[in-house]
Amino acid sequence: MDFPTALGRDIFNTKYSHHQNETWDDRVKVIVNSVCGDLGGLKNFLLSKDEQNHLVHLMSCFKFMAGGRYNWYSGREARYFNNCYLLRLEDDTREEWADLAKRSMSCLMTGGGVGADISACRPAGRALRRTGGVSSGPLSLLYVLSDTGRYVMQGGSRRSALYGSMDASHGDIWDFLHCKNWHDMVIEGAYTPDGKPFTIADAKRADFNYKAPLDMMNISVNYGDDWLDGNDNEVFMENCKQALMTGEPGFSFNFGDKSGETLRNACTEITSSDDSDVCNLGSVNMAAIDTIEEFKDTVSLASKFLVCGLIRAHLPYEKVEKVRQQNSRLGLGLMGIHEWLLKRGYRYEMNDELKKWMKVYETESERSANEHCERLYLSRPKGYRAIAPTGTISLLAGTTSGMEPIYATGYRRRYLTDGTRWKYQYSCDNSAQTIQDIYGFSDEEMDTKVESAVDLAKDVERRIKFQHELQKYVDHAISSTVNLPMWGSDYNNQDHVVEFSKIIRKYGPGLRGLTFYPDTSRGGQPLEAVPWAEAKAKRGVVYEDNSEEQCLSGVCSI
Repeated sequence: MDFPTALGRDIFNTKYSHHQNETWDDRVKVIVNSVCGDLGGLKNFLLSKDEQNHLVHLMSCFKFMAGGRYNWYSGREARYFNNCYLLRLEDDTREEWADLAKRSMSCLMTGGGVGADISACRPAGRALRRTGGVSSGPLSLLYVLSDTGRYVMQGGSRRSALYGSMDASHGDIWDFLHCKNWHDMVIEGAYTPDGKPFTIADAKRADFNYKAPLDMMNISVNYGDDWLDGNDNEVFMENCKQALMTGEPGFSFNFGDKSGETLRNACTEITSSDDSDVCNLGSVNMAAIDTIEEFKDTVSLASKFLVCGLIRAHLPYEKVEKVRQQNSRLGLGLMGIHEWLLKRGYRYEMNDELKKWMKVYETESERSANEHCERLYLSRPKGYRAIAPTGTISLLAGTTSGMEPIYATGYRRRYLTDGTRWKYQYSCDNSAQTIQDIYGFSDEEMDTKVESAVDLAKDVERRIKFQHELQKYVDHAISSTVNLPMWGSDYNNQDHVVEFSKIIRKYGPGLRGLTFYPDTSRGGQPLEAVPWAEAKAKRGVVYEDNSEEQCLSGVCSI
């Protein structure tokens, strides 16, 4: 089956195809055989032939998509199928620092991302009894991990993905809250054309690859049961302001029986309390499925696929294997949720029909996974469901990613060519085009008939409320980035901090985490919303930024 979009085909050819003539159907057969079949001659089928054939059909039609590492490693000698690894600094010793760096590098070299909780680090400046020196603090460890990710390409195939977290009560939490405030970090001797100091934020906007502190890492603050008392202390309020201004740090919520699950993968959807746990991901494409009966069937078989992945995946070091055997953690997710809603004429919010589908997702994933684990003599999973961002695999499937709304009906995509000049290409969202084909909306109607992330940025509570409703059916977490208007605009400024904190306070107890992105807050923003009619009229048109000053070096000579 061909890809729904040319972009999907290009991504497959450049990112996942093992040879020039390989088709998606070819790749799917290899994936199923590597994970569930005879593995090149062995007789230990993990799924029956009928189940394998049905799985091939589902994946060929983009109704189920395995995580990216399955797509890359299937058919290779190494089978590192896990997308990420969850690590913890167990003790603040030089041996543990070195071991954490070693474990991180080992995981990254397999192609997996790394999430690390560094709350065990003593604050900077504390006396070191054994050596007579003072502690360098947790941020220095984060810098080490971030630079490791900068120079170690994951599995030799993709840019590293990292995550770091710190408890809200940590002595260095104030520094952690502001460690990625690039707009405050001035580059010595560099100025903007109007004579203002040139900051790292300015350099990042000009060149996404400009080296900045912790630019390889997403960060979040851990909030536990004590946060539920309702006292909005300075840390939480400053976290809210930071989220509105820069998007970071995010919020990691760990309450009740989940209070110890401060470990997250790079995209934060998998949670654990156990060092060296792993995330094992795949997603059902709701947009490609018409009936709840087919949805149930797909969830069932997809869950079995991930169970097979527990057995067939290679792992980077011994402790990961022990934790994997102990937890058997799965992360079956969903994508195409917004397209599913749009096809049925629903707003971006929970409704009775979606509740029925989510209940099937919840119950069938557990039933099927438990049954298959027992058949293969594995322990029952400690977790079953996690909604990942599904960025790349949703592009392959031509649908909306995870639970994300359509970014915009039409947009300009920015990319750098030859490291010298920015180019721009007009594009129409594929899901939006599907909706226009179904309902016959005119080009002029599309921007009002099809709700997008740009629209929802002005209605943050409804956006968060929907994530809160979905979380009821997810036993891990949901990775979703809430788009916000630019800091300083009418809908996002200092006057909104208290209101924003109340919204998080209202829904936070029912969530596992929250992540935000204010428009233009980080360099390299690839998409800019434009009216549907403009994007459609110019679809595919590529043009250069012909401005005289692009300052791609990251340093202005003015």
